[in-house]
Amino acid sequence: MKRKNFFTRLITLTMAVLLLVSCLAGCGGKTDNKKNGDTASSFRTVDEIKSSGKVVIGVFSDKAPFGYVDENGAYQGYDVYFAERIAKDLGVTVEYVSTDPASRVEYVATGKVDIILANFTVTEERAQQVDFALPYMKVMLGVVSPDNALITDVEQLNGKNLIVVKGTTAETFFEKNYPEVKLQKYDEYADAYNALLDGRGDAFSTDNTEVLAWALSNPGFTVGIDALGNADTIAPAVQKGNTTLLDWLNKEIEALGTENFFHADYAETLASVYGAAADPDSMVVEGGKID
Repeated sequence: MKRKNFFTRLITLTMAVLLLVSCLAGCGGKTDNKKNGDTASSFRTVDEIKSSGKVVIGVFSDKAPFGYVDENGAYQGYDVYFAERIAKDLGVTVEYVSTDPASRVEYVATGKVDIILANFTVTEERAQQVDFALPYMKVMLGVVSPDNALITDVEQLNGKNLIVVKGTTAETFFEKNYPEVKLQKYDEYADAYNALLDGRGDAFSTDNTEVLAWALSNPGFTVGIDALGNADTIAPAVQKGNTTLLDWLNKEIEALGTENFFHADYAETLASVYGAAADPDSMVVEGGKID
């Protein structure tokens, strides 16, 4: 009987130790947003970013004039101008991570970047995977094509090859609404534009702000459709649950609105590209408020 009681107590003690170890493993360390089966890493709070001395921001490296690398190897563009101000107001330096359209969600969700500023359109699907801050830009879809075969109506694309970039709203829009249009998909914007230049596709669709800027720099091409689909917004995104960084970004955008920061951003990075072809008020959002 004593032997039986001894083993019973031993088993009970072992189970208690295992339970304690499990609890300690689950409760220690910094904020972790992992769920069952989720491989996402822990996000960094505002305090952790400040303590580290740098903020990691994902931007495009091939999407002028919004995010690109110049001839000196420096990041430039509308999103980069904003990123520099974010870093300044956080009191840290900025580390840029080049991203492509299809990887933007993954880069935020896995903690590869603290913030995505890669011309990121707000959608319901994306909002289920990341947390969007207030918007700083307005956008719709546009279609650019050669002048000698100009596309001016979406129905003209039926049966033709439309170039799109994977992971963009253009890809989603045409797959959902115009399945008869043949989509020619690329991973990078540079590859997509080269395909249009080479005549491998009949037209290219992405944000109207982007195709307009490109067409102005490439004679022989025109944006025949300049407003397609719903009016959308561009906003920064952070990892789900990172409320400290999200709240900080929202307050930052509201504060920047009082000084018309994004109009200054437009003047510095976009005005020379668009000239009289675009109205800043049709693109810029100040203080996160849509007119």
